[in-house]
Amino acid sequence: MKFGWKVLQLAAAAALLLVSPAQAATDVMWWHAMSGELGKQVEKLAADFNALQSDYRIVPVYKGNYTETVTAAIFAFRSRTQPAIVQVNEIATATMMAARGAIYPVFELMRDQSEAFTPSAYLPAVAGYYADVDGNLLSFPFNASTPILYYNKDMFRSAGLDPHVPPKTWADVGVAAKRLRAAGMMCGVTTSWPSWINIENYSAFHNLPIATKANGFGGLDAQLIFNNPIVVRHIARLADWQTTKIFDYSGRGQAAEPRFQKGECGIFIGSSGTRADIKANSKFEVGYGMMPYDPDIQGAPQNSIIGGATLWVLRERPAAEYAGVAKFFAYLSRPEVQAAWHQNTGYLPVTRAAFDLSRAQGFYDRNPGTSISIEQVTLKRPTDNSKGIRLGSFVLIRDVIEEELEQVFSGKRTAQAAMDNAVERGNRLLRQFERASPDR
Repeated sequence: MKFGWKVLQLAAAAALLLVSPAQAATDVMWWHAMSGELGKQVEKLAADFNALQSDYRIVPVYKGNYTETVTAAIFAFRSRTQPAIVQVNEIATATMMAARGAIYPVFELMRDQSEAFTPSAYLPAVAGYYADVDGNLLSFPFNASTPILYYNKDMFRSAGLDPHVPPKTWADVGVAAKRLRAAGMMCGVTTSWPSWINIENYSAFHNLPIATKANGFGGLDAQLIFNNPIVVRHIARLADWQTTKIFDYSGRGQAAEPRFQKGECGIFIGSSGTRADIKANSKFEVGYGMMPYDPDIQGAPQNSIIGGATLWVLRERPAAEYAGVAKFFAYLSRPEVQAAWHQNTGYLPVTRAAFDLSRAQGFYDRNPGTSISIEQVTLKRPTDNSKGIRLGSFVLIRDVIEEELEQVFSGKRTAQAAMDNAVERGNRLLRQFERASPDR
């Protein structure tokens, strides 16, 4: 009896040894800033990858908005509890590049892990934002977005507007917004991310510089110069419209989006990446259009610039985790994965192959307006004014810009004075970043 029990124990131990290696997947932590419908899509990406193999387990963890996520990662790095992957928004690119000891450039990671990686497969408007001067990708392009125009087709019909024709110019927006207000809407037009849309993308779409040195791509000694007459005129126009709610300021970040979903505002200019939430939460027919422009500005419209974020890899994690990160990035690069992410979220298809696949699948034919984001980003060949922004401390600079915009929209400051203040305060932050930079 005792002998039989011993045999059973040995057999069980042997079985456990045989099974254990297959169960010992390496966890790879991925801190991200995606909530709501987008968060569900992030969870699906991880789950689908995990189901394909048993060596690695991607563990997505929501850490709040972009600023909260990157701040959490910085503090975690100091205590050596950082994740292997962190999602960082596009305007923090210069800041991440300066943190050389903390980041593991993606092109090095993929080379070190012998994983196939072709930077040229990515759209230039996306890859160029996150590459060094030699064209090497420093982070992995993930969720790239650009502002587009959304409108409430039901309210357009009620106001006597053509629901099949989105406003194309800012003058068109003004006319439509007045009609919507007259039809009883709480506000005509609102925008999310005030600086990104009304300063950064407005400038790019009109081929105007945000800063010298090709908006910072040419060196740390760039100077902000967006306080020009054209941008000032645009901000003054919005302030004038604010008095009668033709335009209504809704706050920073994505604060404006729920107002559109609830039917308070008939026109909304926001990220293409919010399409999933808008589709899920709006009870009316949604129309889509390109960002409006002012046709009296020579060369407009040019092309819009991207927002969103990329995936940065942090150093000082176990080697096994980096092998998992590289395989996960290779998985994310697959055309069918990229196409599904694009179609389910509204983010740009960051590779040409994903765009071609989406078109071949009939996605754009079945969903009119969904190709607008990529058409707008690739409308013309990017110039030094429209390829993006690479300025240190731009998260803080954007806060400064939005503080000054709020002074204008509340009637406390003129548009010129506010833009002059924003440039002066922003340039002080740029000089502080320049002095602290290891590249100085």
